[in-house]
Amino acid sequence: MARLKDIAEYVGVSISTVSRVIQNDQTRNVNQETKNKIWEAVKELGYVPNQHARNLVNNKQEKSKTRTMKIGWVANPAQAEINPYFAQIYNGIRDTLGANDYTLITITKGELENESLLMKTIYDLGLEGLLLIERMDESLLGYIQQTIPVVGLDFFYTDQNITIIDYNREAAIKKVVQFFVSQGHREIGFIGGGFNDGFEDIEAEHRFRGFLAAMEEEGLEVRADWIINTKWRMENSYKEMDQFIKRSREHLPTAMVCASDMMAIAAMRATIENNLSIPGDIAFFGVDNIEMAKYSSPPLSTVEIPKYEMGRLAAKTIMGMLEEKNTLPLKIMLPFELVIRESSNIKRT
Repeated sequence: MARLKDIAEYVGVSISTVSRVIQNDQTRNVNQETKNKIWEAVKELGYVPNQHARNLVNNKQEKSKTRTMKIGWVANPAQAEINPYFAQIYNGIRDTLGANDYTLITITKGELENESLLMKTIYDLGLEGLLLIERMDESLLGYIQQTIPVVGLDFFYTDQNITIIDYNREAAIKKVVQFFVSQGHREIGFIGGGFNDGFEDIEAEHRFRGFLAAMEEEGLEVRADWIINTKWRMENSYKEMDQFIKRSREHLPTAMVCASDMMAIAAMRATIENNLSIPGDIAFFGVDNIEMAKYSSPPLSTVEIPKYEMGRLAAKTIMGMLEEKNTLPLKIMLPFELVIRESSNIKRT
């Protein structure tokens, strides 16, 4: 296994410089280019900073060694409080780990700013595995996987080479479009959010891809001015829908496919405030089936996602990885179903 000396020789710096970078020592400045070279060498040479981490990497902990039974949940702490979708996933994780004597520790994105902070967090807390919901830089994943088991949830990790628990977002939205077509809709818009930093890239998001594919299969026009990127913020959904109606009132879509219930509910409020009826003027369909969807006005049609089950399976999967029951990356895709309510329950003639 690589030593500090090997890394120092590989990069062409002193051993003390390598040590400062790996230990995140702020007492002396090391320029970013050198830091990057050191962390690239760490990954290439397979160096692991301390003995506890080496035990995790090699998966050869002595039976006498006490396990920490700690799992990290990489997420924004406000997610579970603000977004009911993440709250149910969290509950499934928490309940399942707790029932098996594991402790769930939330790690904020601020602790993932660079490799040294991330590794220090893992080692200092004694984490045995990570559940990823908040997006993590792809360049870190490979190194982390050398150290501890990793399970990803949500769309950030759908295409990554790690074990994931998810549902087929493209297929879910295709079903929604097909439902609208069966109801007689031919002019359909989309409300959602993008991918990558700033959530700008809506073209890369799986639900939007499903929308485009379904519209093409049905022979329907996709109008760019009927696509709203909310960047996953409710206030943006409300404001953008309000402006969209005022701008395009003479020719509006008869149906809106929404990538989440929260985006749909905000957009529905803007629609009603502009004296349009739902579903008479515009029908709405969401995704997630959060609790408030059935209490919106009118009640929102949505795609039921087994959120609690996603969390439960994520917890069971990472426990299986720790116990060497799962040795290969798994792709577990959970089923979904349409829940039809008043926001879309009308046939057009």
